[in-house]
Amino acid sequence: MVAANDIYLLRNIWYHALPSRELKRGQVVAKVLLNEPILFGRTRQGQAFAIRDICPHRAVPLSCGRYDGDTIQCCYHGWRFNANGQCIDIPSLMPEQAMDLSRFDVPRYDLKEVQGNIWIYMPDGDRHPVRPPRFDVPRVPGFDDTQLPAISYTMRFPCYLDHAVVGLLDPAHSPFVHRSWWWRSDSLNEEIKWFDPSPYGFTMRKHRMANMGRAYWLIGGVPHNEISFYLPGVRTEETTTDQYRVVNLTTVTPITEDQTDVTFQFYWHLPWGNVLKPLLPFFIHSFLKQDRDVVIKQQQGLQYESVLRLIKDSDTLARWYYQLKQEYQRSQQEDREFVSPVKTQQLKWRA
Repeated sequence: MVAANDIYLLRNIWYHALPSRELKRGQVVAKVLLNEPILFGRTRQGQAFAIRDICPHRAVPLSCGRYDGDTIQCCYHGWRFNANGQCIDIPSLMPEQAMDLSRFDVPRYDLKEVQGNIWIYMPDGDRHPVRPPRFDVPRVPGFDDTQLPAISYTMRFPCYLDHAVVGLLDPAHSPFVHRSWWWRSDSLNEEIKWFDPSPYGFTMRKHRMANMGRAYWLIGGVPHNEISFYLPGVRTEETTTDQYRVVNLTTVTPITEDQTDVTFQFYWHLPWGNVLKPLLPFFIHSFLKQDRDVVIKQQQGLQYESVLRLIKDSDTLARWYYQLKQEYQRSQQEDREFVSPVKTQQLKWRA
């Protein structure tokens, strides 16, 4: 059993912020992540940055001001800040009114931009100095750091992070939630898979797919498949044949306690992949909407039942997620290395 109302968001860890293509040169994008207002920007030189989206003077969002490709100016009194969050100008000051402008700097966030995505490090705001990350951002296997996703799609789920993540990991819901002619039938098949611990998560061992969705035939023949999960909410599914490789990267990012973004991306080595691009957003939307709809129904029940009763094997991945999250939280509080609670195990279920 797990308590569905045990709400806490992990800190001192990398979260997926947004796809790189959404942040143009000389522009800014305002977002809320983990209940924090954040202003993302890209300088005219192409460098991405993120600072707190609040002017320290009168608390007006900096995103309401003007950005010239180098500095952001508050719309209320014209205070100006650079990409590092440093206050560099207060127009109302007289020349003889010397003042230490660093008193008014706004917090900045560490970013990493790899494989067409921007990742943000969300520190524990109560800890000074900020604790450095213990591990790097996840990479999509089989592609270099400059590779861009062929397809990227984001959908907002009206739920707490954990319910979106557990739904993402759940291996048994597909015949009941994803009833689509282009995916698979609603018949049940026996699944037997080996799982191993991996850094800050777990991995389903590479295996030849027996009971696969119809869409997998698009990459030619019966492929091999390997799925990995990493904290705080990152899933990669690598599907390969002798000729082709397709990797799905799915990230889950908390906006607030009851709003979560799920971003679904494909990376591939398919010479004819561009033919699929106009069609895939429709199928991705349909697929994610089925998950979103059932999560909305779940929220109705959670108003009356706060304890989730999990069963063996088919719910083991959900159990591991909660255990991984708890261990990461404890390791941060105790300032020690993370010790994975996951052990190598064979799991069996029908789906």
